[in-house]
Amino acid sequence: MSTAERYTKRPEDEHWCVPQSFDSTFRWEYEDGRDKLLNLYRKGKQLQWDADERIDWSQDLDPENPVGLPDEAIGIFGSDLWNGLNDDARANLRRHFQAWQFSQFLHGEQGALVCTAKIVQQVPNMDAKFYASTQVVDEARHVEAYSRLLHEKFDLVYPINPHLKSLLDDTLSDSRWDFTYLGMQVLIEGVALAAFGMIRDVGQNPLATSVTAYVMQDEARHVAFGRLALRDYYPELTEKERDEREEFVVEGCYLLRDRFLGEEVWETLGLPVRECMEATDRSDFMKQYRSALFSRIVPTIKDIGLWGPRVQKAYADMGILGYAENDVDALGAHDEEIARQFDERRRDVEKVAGLARAS
Repeated sequence: MSTAERYTKRPEDEHWCVPQSFDSTFRWEYEDGRDKLLNLYRKGKQLQWDADERIDWSQDLDPENPVGLPDEAIGIFGSDLWNGLNDDARANLRRHFQAWQFSQFLHGEQGALVCTAKIVQQVPNMDAKFYASTQVVDEARHVEAYSRLLHEKFDLVYPINPHLKSLLDDTLSDSRWDFTYLGMQVLIEGVALAAFGMIRDVGQNPLATSVTAYVMQDEARHVAFGRLALRDYYPELTEKERDEREEFVVEGCYLLRDRFLGEEVWETLGLPVRECMEATDRSDFMKQYRSALFSRIVPTIKDIGLWGPRVQKAYADMGILGYAENDVDALGAHDEEIARQFDERRRDVEKVAGLARAS
């Protein structure tokens, strides 16, 4: 059965075409690479993996709570709307809400695939082209893994959220190479890492959590790539150029925050959309979750030098300014360690299974 038959609502366009106008840059100097970026490129080559082999696809999802998330993760939990649902309706809501989350992961990963291919073409430095080429492969693998999870296990897909689509449109349609980094590597990848973290650390289903842990291992490198490239470039900007990028960051962060209200789920299930969105906006769990989504974006924005009054005011208004002192490198190292732990557990399971077959 095709993806089109699994969509809760047919996308308006079968093919979304974003008009673009930019130069494809060739560089004839091959020996002026930055050590940190070249090391990241080597790491990207060494840590490639195959979704067919690393993930145990024989595992299933619980039809009543596929990822094994607490009900507090659903925006209307605890409200009169939630209390009015029977057990079957709540199980159906869990499945749809989680399928909606993973669908946005899937569409975001395709966005990253297209953006990173553009970076390979546009970016003026050869070391960045080298690393971006490894990320293209990473993103294709992520699309493959999330597509397989949604098609084979959820059997349900949601269209792309309009807020995510708008930010992708802004990111891809701008002709300046650094905007592709800023929109994708810093904003979209940064918020995705935090969203993935909730699935990986709170979810109880081993298939969904392992897919997410392995994707996060890659994504931590991608955010580091954006930081390294932009940290070198942004000190060269004029005040006007920096202001343009800070305005883009502020608008992008508001779009990312608002994409987690779940209006598509409430509409699909015939629930009162406005009331559900208002309940989600009031939810203490969702307030904390939507704030934590920016735990990697804020310190990265500060590190690359886009830390003017406009950005700081917006972050203060959103209640996320305190994340500025987070250690993004330490968070990335933690992501890599968690992925290794998932590998160890998988090997232990395979060893026990092998011994059982032998006996």
